Amino acid sequence: MDPSFFSQLGRRQAGATASDWFAPGGPKAFSSRASQDRLTGMAGPYKVCIVVDRNFGERLAELARGVPVWIVDTPPNKVVAQRLWKEHPNESHLTGITTFDDTQSSSPDELLIGELDSIDLHHGVHSADPPYTVLEILGTPLTENAKHALAAYGFAEFHENSTGFTAIRCEPAT
Repeated sequence: MDPSFFSQLGRRQAGATASDWFAPGGPKAFSSRASQDRLTGMAGPYKVCIVVDRNFGERLAELARGVPVWIVDTPPNKVVAQRLWKEHPNESHLTGITTFDDTQSSSPDELLIGELDSIDLHHGVHSADPPYTVLEILGTPLTENAKHALAAYGFAEFHENSTGFTAIRCEPAT
C-alpha cells in the first residue's frame, strides 16, 4: 500500500504509516499503556483528547504530551499540529496528534460524533491494550446528541467543564 495513504485521506497518524496498519498485527504492535506511561511517567486510564474547536491553535502545544489528540483540521490548528509533528517525530498514533477533516456545515458536536468510529477503531479493543476509557472533549459542551452517541460506545459518566466535557466508560470486554 502507498505510504501516503493517510495523507490522501486528509489525516496524519503521528508516526504510523499505511504499512503499520496493514501489517500482520497492525496497530496492536504498539502498547498504548507502555507508551503513555513512558511519556507521562504515570499509569492511569487511557485517555484520548478530541478537539473540535476550529480556532484551538497554539493551545494544542499546551496539552499533555503522550496523550493522543484528535483535532479538527483547520488553518489555525494545522499550523501548530505540523510544528509539533516536526518537534516530536517519533510519536505514534497512540501518543501523538491526529487531524481530521473539517466539515464546515457541521457543528462542533457533529464533528465529534462524526469521528467516534475512527477514534474507537484506532484506540479501542482492536487497536490498543488496554483500550481507551476516557475521552476529553474540547470545544463543545455536552449535548444530548453527543451523550447519546457516546453511550453507544459504553460511555455512561460525563463531567462538564468550561472548555467542554469528559466522558468515562468501564474498560470494554475484548
